Amino acid sequence: MENRTGRVIAQRRKELKMTQKELAEKLGVTNKAVSKWETGQGLPDVSVLAALSKALNISVDELLAGEKQAEKKLLSEEWETEKRRAVY
Repeated sequence: MENRTGRVIAQRRKELKMTQKELAEKLGVTNKAVSKWETGQGLPDVSVLAALSKALNISVDELLAGEKQAEKKLLSEEWETEKRRAVY
């Protein structure tokens, strides 16, 4: 099973120049928990999703989908453009 949620957690944390320990402290969890999420050995408990998404400056939807909505929209727009080209 693909670990998209963990990947987005690690990516956003690094973009924000935060350590696992710093993120863990903001959430009231251990840095070991953050490590498990990022490596796919576990998922964040539903009780921390709102705080986690706020700390990472992304929506809960983006967190769970494992991609930023802007990226998803761009891919969708590219797909639509390709479909239009194929029709003509």
